Amino acid sequence: MTPTTDTARIRREHLRWLVVLTLNNARPIGALEGPILAVAQSEYPDATPLELRRELDYLAGRELVQLAKQPGGRWHATLTRAGVDLAEYTTDCEPGIARPARYW
Repeated sequence: MTPTTDTARIRREHLRWLVVLTLNNARPIGALEGPILAVAQSEYPDATPLELRRELDYLAGRELVQLAKQPGGRWHATLTRAGVDLAEYTTDCEPGIARPARYW
C-alpha cells in the first residue's frame, strides 16, 4: 500500500464522519449539499462537490443517510435512525468511517 492510498483513505473516512456530524447538528431538517460542503472545506479546503457527493452516496448505501436528489440538481441529506445512533455513539462504528473513540 502506498502512502498516497493511505492518505486518500484517511481523508475519505474523516470526510464521512464530518458529514455525519454536520447532519446530526442539522436534525431534524437535514441540509442541502452546499452547507455540508462548507463544513467539509473548513477541514479540507480543496474538497469538491463531486467528492462530497461520493461520500454522501457511500453513507446512503450504508443506510446512515437519506438522500433526496432534487430535480434542480441539488442534493438534500438527512440522517437516518442508524445515522443518529452512530453520531450519538449508541451503536458500533463499522470500518469506513473515522469516528473517534469515545472518551467519556
